[in-house]
Amino acid sequence: MGHRKHSAPRRSSLAFYPRSRAGSHLPRVRTWAKLENERPVLAGYVALKAGMIHVITADDREKTLNFGKPLFNSATVLALPPMKVYGLRAYGYRDGAHYVLGEVYDYSDRMFARVKHKPTLDEQYAKILSRKDDVRQVFVLVAFSPKDVGLSQKEPLRMEVAVTGGKVEDQLAYARDLVGKPVSLKDRVSVGSMVDVAAVSKGKGFEGPVTRMGVKRKQHKSRKSVRAVGVLSPWHPHGVMYSVARAGQMGFHQRVEYNHRVLIIDNESTRPITPPGGFHRFGQLKGDYIVLKGSVPGPQRRPVVIRLPLRSEFNRGKVPQVLHVSSRPSGGTSL
Repeated sequence: MGHRKHSAPRRSSLAFYPRSRAGSHLPRVRTWAKLENERPVLAGYVALKAGMIHVITADDREKTLNFGKPLFNSATVLALPPMKVYGLRAYGYRDGAHYVLGEVYDYSDRMFARVKHKPTLDEQYAKILSRKDDVRQVFVLVAFSPKDVGLSQKEPLRMEVAVTGGKVEDQLAYARDLVGKPVSLKDRVSVGSMVDVAAVSKGKGFEGPVTRMGVKRKQHKSRKSVRAVGVLSPWHPHGVMYSVARAGQMGFHQRVEYNHRVLIIDNESTRPITPPGGFHRFGQLKGDYIVLKGSVPGPQRRPVVIRLPLRSEFNRGKVPQVLHVSSRPSGGTSL
């Protein structure tokens, strides 16, 4: 049977259990930042991953030996399609769960072309105001089209984004004013600040326990298998525990990464960043873009949700001094 004489730590982390396929390419955000601002703001925005570059900045960490010297950073370029707010949704809380208390839609949008009865915005909003004491959370319904950033997909993607800051009455009024209007991250997130990123990672299909969970291969004389787990479970209890490494889906999991620093926010027309020939598997970038320090989960063209940071104590706030960007025909641009 077994030949190991000593114990060893487990080979994989149970922090991401279950390792199953995500339900959609568009990530689902379960927790939004709760700010104490006097005025409401949107807690998140949507972007599309274009590719990676490298950016050289001046190190502004005062307590390091490298302070003031050039610092090489891998960075991710995210395209920012304009988001249109086509509605708002108010949630109440009852019996330990949230429920939809009321909704407001912009019926002038073409997605509601077949709707016969189209009440006005004021009529819909008045119903929510009559029950404003029961409102616990306010969301706006946004739609964005990948075609606006240079991709071929015409069908818009839709999701809901939380409104944070201020009182509930202020959040409702703020969301009501946004209905029917476009919103952009460029006007609401500053360079040097921190943001959280939620995305679905690259899918790798069905994999065995060695590749998927990092289990060590057995010796070549071990029975009939080498890339299989030695023992699944004891006789009693008669069952396989969830902590045992098994074969299954690898990749295409939703992941959230905290505190990516914003290095650049600009527009392709004023500050081109697309490399010669376009980004690999993305093409020519159009419109606004944002450059985040580090890598972001997922392949090119995958939607990414940029969320205001939950761990605000790590917010640096300093504007980074960008010295070089690696994406131009002459090998880069120096600033």
